[in-house]
Amino acid sequence: MPKVVPFVGIAAGIAAGALFAAAGSSHGLKIADWPAFAVLVAAAYAIQWIAFVPAWFLQTERFFDLTGSLTFLAVVGGALAVRDTPDARSLLIAAMVAVWALRLGPFLFLRVRRDGHDRRFRQIKPNFPLFLMTWTLQGLWVSATSAPALAALLAAEARPPDGALAVGAALWLAGFAIEVTADEQKRRFRAVAENRDRYITSGLWAWSRHPNYFGEILLWIGVAVIAAPVLQGWQLANLASPLFVWLLLTRISGVRMLEARANRRWRDDPGYRDYVRRTNTLLLWPPRRT
Repeated sequence: MPKVVPFVGIAAGIAAGALFAAAGSSHGLKIADWPAFAVLVAAAYAIQWIAFVPAWFLQTERFFDLTGSLTFLAVVGGALAVRDTPDARSLLIAAMVAVWALRLGPFLFLRVRRDGHDRRFRQIKPNFPLFLMTWTLQGLWVSATSAPALAALLAAEARPPDGALAVGAALWLAGFAIEVTADEQKRRFRAVAENRDRYITSGLWAWSRHPNYFGEILLWIGVAVIAAPVLQGWQLANLASPLFVWLLLTRISGVRMLEARANRRWRDDPGYRDYVRRTNTLLLWPPRRT
């Protein structure tokens, strides 16, 4: 990788976060004379850079995912603190983000602790700018993913519960259930010693090769649907957040990396090739017939 690439990635990550901050700050509450949305986005990046320092010196990635989840809690908690009297929509959105973060962060942390490492970071940790870029992009991930939630929490005007709240809550609940179920199914599968070098094809994994990511995207769509009625002007641009989540999980990390690794390991396995042919990459759908 050219040496300039990490620096470009850091600059791009900061610039993209600034765009989300600018859009979310429109028609939003303020902290003193500063847009609260922009302050919280800056805090999300600052938390990553502070955590990067011990991570670099200790050459560890073990608390990377946990830091990300804690940052979600910090920015949502900060937004609630800014809003003097949270309404039902705000409280529901905050609860959804908190429940998701409190479940995912410890789950990923314990998985890395159990495995002893995170394979994604093998070549990243020794490279200072590349490792810093990874933490910076996590700041973008937190800011962009939580953008509709933060914009709704900091919206100048509240609206009573409506159909969008009910539909969004249903989407979030379905997505959360799918993600949790898929993660638990895979954890139990991997816990069996003879399965550690095998690929899972049971449960939700018979209907999708990456059902956990499908659930993740679906739940953030739900948050965006709930947030939409109270957003105004440029705040509406933050409704593109689920598209960012989809791009991140399918084109940058997640699916792309896991598919490449699986192809290297099992490309000569007829059973795996058949599983890939019959099973959707992301969308939950009955497998194709042989």
